[in-house]
Amino acid sequence: MSSPPRSSELSPGADQTRWFAEELQPHEPALRAYLHRKFPTLADVDDFVQESFLKAYLAHRDGRLTSVKGFLFHVARNSVVSFFRKQKFISPITVNELGPLHVLEDDADVVECVCTKDELELITAAMVDLPDRCREIVMLRVLRGLDSGEVARRLGLAEATVRVQLARGMKRCSEFLRHRGVIAKEQS
Repeated sequence: MSSPPRSSELSPGADQTRWFAEELQPHEPALRAYLHRKFPTLADVDDFVQESFLKAYLAHRDGRLTSVKGFLFHVARNSVVSFFRKQKFISPITVNELGPLHVLEDDADVVECVCTKDELELITAAMVDLPDRCREIVMLRVLRGLDSGEVARRLGLAEATVRVQLARGMKRCSEFLRHRGVIAKEQS
């Protein structure tokens, strides 16, 4: 029975094949997973894996490779980025052939939409300041439109507790909005 040949006895091709199988190929599943995760819209990962393997193989052959895994992932990422940069996004439909675009509703008032958005942001900010249980009750009652009994059943509370928390929450929200000048201050 003969012993396996030493690496010094192997032909250069056999040594490269061994290096490829032992050092490079084990990274293939991780490289594929990385490309799928980092570039989910990438159609064909195989081409980029093969290109990365080829460049890593050539760098190893020329003695320029220090970290196989790092080089492999770096080359794959750069190849995909270059691919996306070179891609051209040309629509087969000309602008003249496009149908009417309904960007704004005909009856929508831009000022009203902006004001409504600002009001929602203020109300959200007011609700963030509420204690957790109180905020939950206010959201279910005011935003979801549930009656006090349903809120009480969902949260496992007494209906009286829901009403008290709702009153406290509404008072704090009103004070928050009054402080910011959204609601006029009460006259005494």
